[in-house]
Amino acid sequence: MALFTRERLEEDEEQRLAPYAIRSGQSRGRVHPETEHPYRTAFQRDRDRIVHTTAFRRLEYKTQVFVNYEGDYYRTRLTHSIETAQVARTMARVLGLNEDLSEAISLAHDLGHTPFGHSGETALNALMKDYGGFNHTVQSLRIVESLERRYPQFSGLNLTWEVREGIAKHATDYDLTDALEYEPETKASLEAQLVNVADEIAYTTHDLDDGLRSGLLQVDDLREIELWRRGRSSLGIDVGDVSEMARRRTVRHLINELVTDVINTIDRQLREQYINTAADVRAASSNLACFSPEMAQHNRQLKDLLLERLYRHYRVIRMQVKAQRLIRRLFRAYLDEPRQLPPEIQSRVAEGPAERVVCDYVAGMTDRFAIQEYRKLFDPATRG
Repeated sequence: MALFTRERLEEDEEQRLAPYAIRSGQSRGRVHPETEHPYRTAFQRDRDRIVHTTAFRRLEYKTQVFVNYEGDYYRTRLTHSIETAQVARTMARVLGLNEDLSEAISLAHDLGHTPFGHSGETALNALMKDYGGFNHTVQSLRIVESLERRYPQFSGLNLTWEVREGIAKHATDYDLTDALEYEPETKASLEAQLVNVADEIAYTTHDLDDGLRSGLLQVDDLREIELWRRGRSSLGIDVGDVSEMARRRTVRHLINELVTDVINTIDRQLREQYINTAADVRAASSNLACFSPEMAQHNRQLKDLLLERLYRHYRVIRMQVKAQRLIRRLFRAYLDEPRQLPPEIQSRVAEGPAERVVCDYVAGMTDRFAIQEYRKLFDPATRG
């Protein structure tokens, strides 16, 4: 049997993928030209480079909603990225899109997240307001383009243009960017658009699951949520059932409902807008990957409840306030005396600007490392 070489995989893409999908063999390429791999397509290679980064491994100990020490079962930025990739691949497969491209973008979309989730990002953005601000989506792009140093020939990962564009154009309610160097006047590829929606589906449903598991959310809080009520009715589960199995079944059903709606909505828009090529996707007046109007309303209702009952729960707010205080003190301490930084970071400070170097260092920390550093810097009883 003939081996499935890169050339054969590219031929398979030509035959199998929809006409509006991105083909790895037609990539716009990398900033630094490289010899293609004999067995992996360009997007598969990008995915593997992302998985092997230091930034990706650190996501295991970065907050989604609950700080790592709250428990072993809550989602982290790493598990969120994996869940996003799983949802995106499912939708890409059904729609005839490039699964490897969607997966690579999914796994990279949160690389730039700070410790302690969005509270850490808010703190760093305020500290950096006079130096360009801080945005974790922009930081994700900085990581893959320059901060990861794993190759002697160049800084960054030298990813393909399509993966970098997908990172740059990642946008949800909580993730905004301008993509200035990646044709901001055009829409992203449909593979990248899928990641935006997959991200939202993943964080909405798993934050709901974790909120219920933690006890910060109660099943009674969800009685008026249409998606929850409809899901339990469809499964034959009493709306007041608080068992773990009932919760898991209902959350799984919600994911399926949301994913199915997005797939059907995209399919309808492709036909209605006569989308026949990848260029048609980019030229469309709005993103094709979205919920139907009815599902968008139901999803909004669920997200509003999470905002009010979970993200603004007093215990979550307390942690956010502590986290922002910790981030501010670390940032200022390093700036006041850069010799407290590791030697390799000190050398970057000398290259400047110091504020951005310190910001990069703090943003790259895991929750537990940031806490350890805080103790070393401010607790006289802790050895530095």
